[in-house]
This record gives sequence, structure tokens and C-alpha cells, in this order.
Amino acid sequence: MTFSEIPVPERIAVRAPQGDYAIYIGDKALKTLDALLQLHNLNGKAVIVTNQAIAPLYGEMLSALLGVPLIAVPDGEQYKTLESVRALYDKLLDHGIDRHGTVIALGGGVIGDLAGFAAATYLRGIAFVQAPTSLLAMVDASIGGKVGVDLPQGKNLVGAFKQPAFIVVDPTLLPTLPEAEWICGAAEIIKAGLLRDESLLDAALYQRDNKEFVKVLKRAIQIKVDYVQRDPYEQNIRAELNLGHTFAHAVEKVSGYTWRHGEAVGFGLVAAARLSRAMGLCDAALPERVEQLVGAIGLPTRCSFEPSAVRAAMRTDKKRHGQTLRFVLLRGIAQPEIREDVPEQAVLEVLESLRS
Repeated sequence: MTFSEIPVPERIAVRAPQGDYAIYIGDKALKTLDALLQLHNLNGKAVIVTNQAIAPLYGEMLSALLGVPLIAVPDGEQYKTLESVRALYDKLLDHGIDRHGTVIALGGGVIGDLAGFAAATYLRGIAFVQAPTSLLAMVDASIGGKVGVDLPQGKNLVGAFKQPAFIVVDPTLLPTLPEAEWICGAAEIIKAGLLRDESLLDAALYQRDNKEFVKVLKRAIQIKVDYVQRDPYEQNIRAELNLGHTFAHAVEKVSGYTWRHGEAVGFGLVAAARLSRAMGLCDAALPERVEQLVGAIGLPTRCSFEPSAVRAAMRTDKKRHGQTLRFVLLRGIAQPEIREDVPEQAVLEVLESLRS
């Protein structure tokens, strides 16, 4: 079987040290998953890992289509833990998954991280396929091979680089997303626009009835792919993708993960833009533009948490160098700059200015 025989309209190639892979994008692409598994010679036993919300929507259908077991885990960031991975190991053993097996991650970023980390470590690593169902996972979380789980001290503190065998992106899933999940994905696309493409910084693009949205989707995916190919292990330029994330991860932690990741990223972009201004990197127009766009999409631009609590949560940020925090700031649109010289007082003042 060749790719030309499979009805998926587009294929984006990704170069990676662990092996090149492809992102297949197209309407009803999920229904080609059986053919794609054959194309990639993934003929061993497979299992689908999803959450309890996605299982009845797509998981049961895909399980029946492929004739493989379905494992449904609880839904939410609070379940992205080592305990959940241990439970997954037991399920993989129960289903007889051996070193030739494949884990199919069907869901958002949490499922991709959790199932990917299980695949990276079970039997010293088995094949892994990403089938993202959320906008955020399609444009960001599923691409690049970063998988892992949280510890009580912070997000993604245990993890690995595990590139998928392939990724399948089905835009026909997007209309079924709840509004909150839609705008969370929009946050990551706005981030991509701030880093690389000003044309993505138009609130009208993110209307649910935008018939051209698939072009936005593909552009955001390509930006992420470009970063991943240039710096697969996040040694330098790929760290720019953490724009807004030093603030975001801290806010998520302080909220007890009641804030969705995309919500925290939206707030984090506003905070990073304000910090850029405070550091003298940009003029006042940039943070004003970012805040206006983030707010227009429906993402939070303020938070109620104590600035000192948010700053304290940054101390376990995995992006730090020793005790030095790294912030991705902006000199302008498409002009990111990684800084390690940000005074703590400047961070606190920005957080205070954004306190609701």
C-alpha cells in the first residue's frame, strides 16, 4: 500500500533524529487510521488510549473500526500522573501488548502526554501514534515528541522525547469541540503568530464559522514543525515556543489545574508582552495589541491569584537554569528573545498589574 492509495488530502513531513514521520491532515482522516497503520508496517497488537469524555464520542467507533481494545482514563490534567502511567502499564500487559505493539493516543494534550510517556517507557519503548481530537493538541501538543507527566511540585517534571510513528489530524472533529476547548487551541495559534506570522493575529480567524480555518490550522502546524526540525531536543531556538508558558504553568499550578492549559497560555501571553514592555524591549502598542486579541477570543487577561504565589510556583519550572528563570519575551511581532536576567520585582509588578 502507498500513500497515494489512502484518501488523506495532505501530508507534512517531519524530520527527527529518532526517525522521520508524517502528519496526515484531512477530513475523515481518522477513518483512514487502519490503512495508515498498515502503510507504516505497524502490524502488531494495538490499543487505543483515550479519556472517559472522548471514548463515547470517537473512541468506541475507532475501537470497532480497528478491532483493538480501548482504554479510557479519567479526564483532566490532575490525572496526568505517574500513578496513571502505572495503571496504563497494567492495562497494556493485560491486553498482551508486546514490543511490536502500538499505542494510539486519541484525545487532547493530556492523553498525548500520558499515553506517549507510557509508550516511551513500556518495554523500553514501543510504537506510538498521535490522533489529536482537540485544537490545542492538533497545532501544538501532538507535534515534536515531548511526552510526560506532572508531579505535585509542577507540570511535566517527568518526561521523555518520544516521536510518534505518525500523527493523524482530522479537522472534521473541530465543530464538535466545546467553546472552551476551541479558544484554548486558539491560544497556541496566537502564540505561533506572535513568534512567526503576524497574519495569524486576527480575531476574525477564530470564529467558529470561518470556512477557511483549515488554512490557519495548517499554518500553525507548519510553524511548530519548523521549530521542531531545527531544534528537536529544545537546546536553543525551540525554547521560543515557551512564549507565555513560564507564567502559564505557574498559574495552572496555583489554580490546582482548574485553569485549562490554553486559558493559562492566553493569560501568559498577555503577561509576557507586559513584561517585554517592562524590560524595555518593545513599545506599549505590543502588549495592548496582545491583550486586546486574547480578550477578543474569550481567553482570560486577568487572574485573581496572589502574585507572590504565582512567582513561587515558577521555582519548579522545568525551563529554569538552576535558580534562574527563563522567559521568552518579544521585541516585536516575530522577534522573540529568551532572557534570563528578568528581575523578580518586574515579574511581581506585571502580575500585580494583571490581578483581577
